Amino acid sequence: MPDRPVERKLAAIFAADIAGYSRLMGADEAGTVVRLKASRAIIDRLIGEHRGRIFNTAGDSVVADFASAVDAVQCAVAVQEAMARESAPQGSAEQMQFRIGIHVGDVVVDGANLLGDGVNIAARMEALAEPGAICVSGAARDQIGNKLPIAFDDLGDQQVKNIERPIRVYRVAGKEQPVLETTLPLPDKPSIAVLPFQNISGDTEQEYFADGMVEEIITALSKIRWFFVIARNSTFTYKGRAVDVKQVGRELGVRYVLEGSVRKAGNRIRVTAQLVEAETGNHVWAERYDRDLADIFAVQDEITERVVAAIEPELYAAEQVRSQNKPPDSLDAWECVIRALSLIGQGTRDENTEAEVLCRRAIAIAPGYGRAHSLLAWVLLRRTVWSGDLRTVVPEVSAETQTGLALDDRDPWAHFAQGMLQLRLRRFGEAVRALRRALELNPNFAVAHALLANTLANQGAHREAVGSAEHALRLSPRDRPVGVYASMAMANVHFDAGRYPECVTWARNMIEKSPGYLAGHQYLTAALAMEGDLAAAAEARNTLLRLRPGFSLTWMAENSPGTGEMAERLLEGLRKAGVPEE
Repeated sequence: MPDRPVERKLAAIFAADIAGYSRLMGADEAGTVVRLKASRAIIDRLIGEHRGRIFNTAGDSVVADFASAVDAVQCAVAVQEAMARESAPQGSAEQMQFRIGIHVGDVVVDGANLLGDGVNIAARMEALAEPGAICVSGAARDQIGNKLPIAFDDLGDQQVKNIERPIRVYRVAGKEQPVLETTLPLPDKPSIAVLPFQNISGDTEQEYFADGMVEEIITALSKIRWFFVIARNSTFTYKGRAVDVKQVGRELGVRYVLEGSVRKAGNRIRVTAQLVEAETGNHVWAERYDRDLADIFAVQDEITERVVAAIEPELYAAEQVRSQNKPPDSLDAWECVIRALSLIGQGTRDENTEAEVLCRRAIAIAPGYGRAHSLLAWVLLRRTVWSGDLRTVVPEVSAETQTGLALDDRDPWAHFAQGMLQLRLRRFGEAVRALRRALELNPNFAVAHALLANTLANQGAHREAVGSAEHALRLSPRDRPVGVYASMAMANVHFDAGRYPECVTWARNMIEKSPGYLAGHQYLTAALAMEGDLAAAAEARNTLLRLRPGFSLTWMAENSPGTGEMAERLLEGLRKAGVPEE
């Protein structure tokens, strides 16, 4: 008889297991078994509710198939939310956290079981996930598209065990960013948040034009010393949402909210703006501007002046508040830079690569636009976060930084880029001087405060570093780059002081903001090892080595921004965790 043909099908595979299961069993075998049974009951129910089928279980793991990647991811999110609720009353040593991986691919049907690379890749996605997190393959991400209100962090191509080709990996970032549950106190100076202006042009291509208007208004307001201005990466988390200004005021801790709209048609623009007192919802002023497109920068200055005059009229009379930035000759170059800023704020490798292309395009259009050169320098340095090869970009970064300073030495971004370069070269004194100059020009420059905190931490100025980090987070509580740099500073401070549990907390916060950022995984691995939790340190080490194949103590010694005893102790922690020497 001829061989029966192999039965195949396309399926979304869901693979989950418990992080640190062996450690939990070793610490409390009976209690862990009880918690595992309770967790499995919840997971089994949720898989059924989302039209899935469990086809394999082994100890702490569950493997299921779904007809749809959307169903699989919705189930995974529901599982993690349920597990977080179940673990909330437990101590950190008892918490049971699942890692979940999802892949869509061809599988072999073997009775009730499924086999093949489709299942294996899902298991590899699960192994890449942090405790409590969800990783999906590029194939699953493509199937989901925009069907779910979920954000994804791009972790890039990963080489995984027993799979010949690299697999694109995404981390589920969750649903919309949750609102802050606590009300932030008002600063001791006039405080304002500028919300994204609505694009009412009927053309989605004009979104960046409207965003650019807001970016310039925030920049101009930020330069006024007696104002407290929330950074754009935090206010832009409200983009596309119906918001209550009272809620915005509570969540961001500001007294005033500026909102508006932009309509661009041909060579004309119409801008409306209104200033609202957040606590009462009362309108302070409102205005409409109809102008030629060539007057865009003048409109931005007018709005800035009106805001200042309405909030602090006596101070407004004492100082000239018009923006001192040199506008580019071409609006196309300006829009490229605005789009690049937005992409950088996403904190992923793909967006950083796209931002680099936009900065180069802006420079090609307007070679005399200083900010484009400064942003290109920052983007090139950020590229090494994933590539790790600092030496190859230093000549171009140095040239772009000097060009930016020469073209506009009153642009805070030029001094920020200079500070970032000096920090990466371990010239901490020069980095501090450059960043303080950036903050003289823009006292509300949140990411510069965060980077200054990082530099001060490397110098051992712990108290000032903590103050700068906290101020950066207050200026921009929802900003990814700010969160990463401030968390890195705090992790550094706590590691240097030997407070390893606190370092672990801040390292995890860094990873939450940017899963592919190596520094977070380095601090997490070393701190867990120094704390004595070698099982958890080994898990963190494995994630680090997956993200950066070839990572070693030698590479770390050459690329770490830190120096001295703290850097030696960081290497010691990595060594204890089992990171290879070469």
